[in-house]
Amino acid sequence: MKAEASIKHVSGTIGAPPSKSAVQRYLAGSLLAEGVSELKAGSLCDDSLAAISIIRALGAEVEAKDGTIVIRGGFKPVSDEVNCGESGLSSRMFIPVAALAGREITVTGRGSLLKRPFGMIVNPLGQLGADVQTSSGLLPVKVKGPLRGGDVNADGSMSSQFITGLLMALPVVEKDSRIFTENLVSRPYIDLTLKTLEEFAITVTNEDYRVFRVRGGQKYMPGKFTAEGDWSGAAFILVMGAIGGKTEVSGLIHDSVQADRAVLNALRLAGADVKTDGETVTVTRKDLNSFTFDITNCPDIAPPLAVLATACRGRSVLKGAGRLIAKESNRADTICRALNSIGARVSYSGDELIIDGVKSLCGGQSPAYNDHRIAMALAAASVISAEPVVIEGYECVNKSYPGFADDFIKLGGRMIITNKPV
Repeated sequence: MKAEASIKHVSGTIGAPPSKSAVQRYLAGSLLAEGVSELKAGSLCDDSLAAISIIRALGAEVEAKDGTIVIRGGFKPVSDEVNCGESGLSSRMFIPVAALAGREITVTGRGSLLKRPFGMIVNPLGQLGADVQTSSGLLPVKVKGPLRGGDVNADGSMSSQFITGLLMALPVVEKDSRIFTENLVSRPYIDLTLKTLEEFAITVTNEDYRVFRVRGGQKYMPGKFTAEGDWSGAAFILVMGAIGGKTEVSGLIHDSVQADRAVLNALRLAGADVKTDGETVTVTRKDLNSFTFDITNCPDIAPPLAVLATACRGRSVLKGAGRLIAKESNRADTICRALNSIGARVSYSGDELIIDGVKSLCGGQSPAYNDHRIAMALAAASVISAEPVVIEGYECVNKSYPGFADDFIKLGGRMIITNKPV
């Protein structure tokens, strides 16, 4: 599928898409809660749909209608295999949950997920009593429990998603547990996990993100939940306002623990006019200057920030770019290749993305590299492009933001999507 994106003046108001990070965590909690939970989740992206299929395979009864998901929880696997689609969070989060079972369960996926690393799960789950086999450090993963709890050392330097999985699974085992971790990245995502657990009446003690104490024998309590707006997807819309006019995004909780709320700090550093009013954020274009920003704890906003930096005077630097290598694509590389193909000047050196601002982009054609955030970055970059930007493989946006094209058009853009194979 190809999409031809063009927009000259950005103006409009949209509602933020639901946070897929929040939706997937709520679904995991609802699986482990005996009883009926209700989740208001808005439109569902591919990753959230994958999480629904996983909890069904692990025993939940699920009905989704008109943006609301009703889950009758109870962990009682009905399948020996769960398919996580291309969701990195669901795969690493649900492997420890699957390890609660006393039977072997195969966790698999498709596309780019089959190339992402899973070796970090083997030793920790082994310490907790599970048998684990990876496919040379990749999916499919076979896991057999049950987890018994206890002390465990887990590497958090590459991703926090597996730590989230341990935090979700260990409260229901008999023994108390302590998770020891160092160099934990993406700490705000752990904050989101802890917040979600608290909503299910689960208690975890966090000792400076180095030790997590989890009392065993706890019970998840069902309830009614609402997924907050997604700062990751909204970042593209806010950047479009900063470089091309004015955008207003509603449904964003200002004191959210989502890591990508940090996009506001970057926008202000660049000189954009940023106003917040309750759950609404308004960004208006001003003269933009280069900025330096650390994306270590918020790597998902690197693509929109690279677009923002391209519209700034001078040289901008995004630090912590090593976090981008093991995403849906090698995102450090594909940000450079995609944006440079339409006239940007982006390079990757050491642990930094270096972006030299340009007066305008030439436009043209680029693949999305099967990466939803690259596809949206290319569309956002059309704001400062002399010619339209043609995105090959645009359908990958469904992974996180299926309504992106509709919102792009609401802001004054033109998006022509064709089903021609690429």
